[in-house]
Amino acid sequence: MTLNDSRVARTQTSGHTTTARTQVTTVGGRRIVGAVVWLTEVWGVLRRAGAATAEWLRDTVRPAGAVLAVAGTAGLVLGLVFGWVEAIVAGCLGLLLLAMAVPFLFGGRSYDVDLTMTHQRVVAGDAVDGRIVVRNVGRRTALPGRLDVPVGRGLIEIGVPLLRPAQQVVQPVEIPSLRRGIVTVGPVTTVRGDPIGMLRRERAFEDVHELFVHPRTVTLPSTSAGLIRDLEGAATRRLVDADMSFHAIREYAPGDSRRQVHWKSTAKTGRLMVRQYEESRRSRMAVVLAVAATEYADADEFELAVSCAASLGLRAVRDARELDILAGSAIPRVVRGRLRAVQHLPTIAARPLLDGFSGVERLENTVPVDEVCRAAVEANERLSVAFLVLGSTLTLSRVRQIALAFPADTAVFAVICDERAHPRLQVLGSLTVLTVGTVDDLAGLLLRGATS
Repeated sequence: MTLNDSRVARTQTSGHTTTARTQVTTVGGRRIVGAVVWLTEVWGVLRRAGAATAEWLRDTVRPAGAVLAVAGTAGLVLGLVFGWVEAIVAGCLGLLLLAMAVPFLFGGRSYDVDLTMTHQRVVAGDAVDGRIVVRNVGRRTALPGRLDVPVGRGLIEIGVPLLRPAQQVVQPVEIPSLRRGIVTVGPVTTVRGDPIGMLRRERAFEDVHELFVHPRTVTLPSTSAGLIRDLEGAATRRLVDADMSFHAIREYAPGDSRRQVHWKSTAKTGRLMVRQYEESRRSRMAVVLAVAATEYADADEFELAVSCAASLGLRAVRDARELDILAGSAIPRVVRGRLRAVQHLPTIAARPLLDGFSGVERLENTVPVDEVCRAAVEANERLSVAFLVLGSTLTLSRVRQIALAFPADTAVFAVICDERAHPRLQVLGSLTVLTVGTVDDLAGLLLRGATS
């Protein structure tokens, strides 16, 4: 048996047989294994280096630079093979242009950029100002460059002059009028490139700002927020033992409070009598906003509806009323009709309320507005008044059907947003319909409804 063979030894101990196998390798085998491991490591390094190079070329070389590199290399090779002097000259010029574009990439990482916005919240249609402070933190002079500032789906370009070490420059940023929504400003990207546009180098900073673009609102009369002028609450038909609205006097029952004993009636009847009251509830208001795309004629009509709903909610918050604001939420297409998704907008203060309306969108796949109304009733059974903010594609018969989701003792008002219609107020039984062409029409119609 040689050293290259496997050796098997059997030993007998206490009735048990143990088998041991020992593999003996030669020095040449160990070298082969080491070479294979080394080649595997080298291949991994080369593969990672190739991937990094490919990613760098993809991010740095523009289409014009790629065409020039291919044309220059092909011209140089063809010229050397076939002896074409013109091809050699053209290839050398192309590669020379690429080489001259490389120095324009230097210095892009020596910038320190600070983006500051003057306001984080604006009204739709207003412009926003800001500033960018660019400082050269490198040891060498930074060549002129450019900064790209993404604003939503748009892009603002800002030029940066030549900066010496430790020198800084302040560049103003002016964002034009924006539509309602939550707009992301940033991250700022430094762009280094040659004048021809063959090579390009970018570096993105982490400074990102969220800009809340609020809907346009109008000031509504305080007494028309819910069309109920109650200071301490509205009396209901439910009888309680202690409240503010007196109802009647009844005979004492075990458990009644002695504070409610009516002594004059007790003296007249000879029996212990107590007071009884009607329960007073503070008026609770609900604003339901339709967000389905099929319920509006176009995007501008939906923006009008958002402005009306925000104006109603803002007036209720300022009047310290109990408020619910509901709208449909996006649902997957595969479960449409089997899932009810409703979003509740914040109502604790004016700013969170308007921030919530900034993120409301017109949706293709969502629940219809009548499902949102049912969710509003299930969430709170003590609704005193409900405002339905709808689009012009819904007919009056459909609106009346939607209003049936609310209890009979709830005052329901439907605000129909139609930019082509004249403002008017219609009373259809227990339903009041207000048709507005602009958000400014809402205040006058609510005041007219309150006085009537």
